[in-house]
Amino acid sequence: MLVKYWMSKYVVTIEENDTMENVIKSLRKHNIRRLPVIKNDKLVGIVTDRDVKRVSASDATLLDVYELMYLISKIKVKNIMTRNPITVSPHHTVDEVAEILIENKIGGTPVIDSTGKVVGIITQTDIFRALISLSGLNKRGIQFALKVLDKPGSIKEITDIIREYGGRMVSILTSYDRVPRGYRLVYIRMCDIDRNSLTELKDRIQRKAELIYIVDHKKCSRELFE
Repeated sequence: MLVKYWMSKYVVTIEENDTMENVIKSLRKHNIRRLPVIKNDKLVGIVTDRDVKRVSASDATLLDVYELMYLISKIKVKNIMTRNPITVSPHHTVDEVAEILIENKIGGTPVIDSTGKVVGIITQTDIFRALISLSGLNKRGIQFALKVLDKPGSIKEITDIIREYGGRMVSILTSYDRVPRGYRLVYIRMCDIDRNSLTELKDRIQRKAELIYIVDHKKCSRELFE
């Protein structure tokens, strides 16, 4: 899942010689939290709502409201922005970006091309949208969470059983977190299952794997086995 398919291509930017006053106006007008800063059409920094709050708070204790507003109208973006910000390319994968955001404790990052031009911005919200698509949640259906032996064919055994009941796989995700060595967690989302056969399907799957939970998104019901 490449960044270029999930990033916001409409990017609000600001010039480095613009004022903090205009930063505040842009953030409020577009309901955003960060603005890439450009010079000669190239990215040179980023300014966020945190930068605005930091500067405003440090001066507010010493100035009255009129003096503060005057100061805000004079402060240049280049004096409060973060220089050389973290960036990604359109060809990064979404999971790579998620790791970058977590490691650097940031909520979003500009996307630049090979010339340094801003072509997009990707945020936590975009990552969440990609996750929903990847998991198939927007297709609803039924999700089985299982602990299976980590061996060739173990997932196929489960999906073959599901297909016997007319089920169609929407998504299959796996993880090695929080399971003993030699096992893996498998999350299978399916649709087109006859819900009258769910009990029988569940019993057959339990002969092959350990069920963790079942969530039926159509009925808004869930069954936990731990």
